[in-house]
Amino acid sequence: MRLTDIIAEYILQMLELADDGEAELRRNELAEELGCVPSQINYVITSRFTPEQGYIVESKRGGGGYIRIRRVKLERGVSPLMHIVNAVGDDISPVTAQAIIENLEAQKLISENAAKVMLSALSDQAYRDIPMEIRDRLRASLLKQMLAALIT
Repeated sequence: MRLTDIIAEYILQMLELADDGEAELRRNELAEELGCVPSQINYVITSRFTPEQGYIVESKRGGGGYIRIRRVKLERGVSPLMHIVNAVGDDISPVTAQAIIENLEAQKLISENAAKVMLSALSDQAYRDIPMEIRDRLRASLLKQMLAALIT
């Protein structure tokens, strides 16, 4: 298992054990505990605990600083997919689209087959004949349409 996977798994366990679904950690202490450098903790947090993946990260710098991570809670009565449709802007990169789809699948909001189809339709390979300057706009529009179709 790679160090980044170990760090991510440790943070996920902290989130699961927390009563309020919120984990607060101190970067230097966690790095020391896991035998790594603080920048590796930063890397994992910025790459694996993003809004697209369903997390909100807050940090306070300084002597008593902390990093607080919490999983986004969705409002009752509103489709989780609608939240994502509203959050997707005018354009989206293939990496961000992939993160959103993988998060939806992990939360069982879409099936594995739906995720495969969506990933294929939103991949750079699918846009190879489309001019670079409009790919991300087209990808965002298509993602929103697919999610909207799943809502109705």
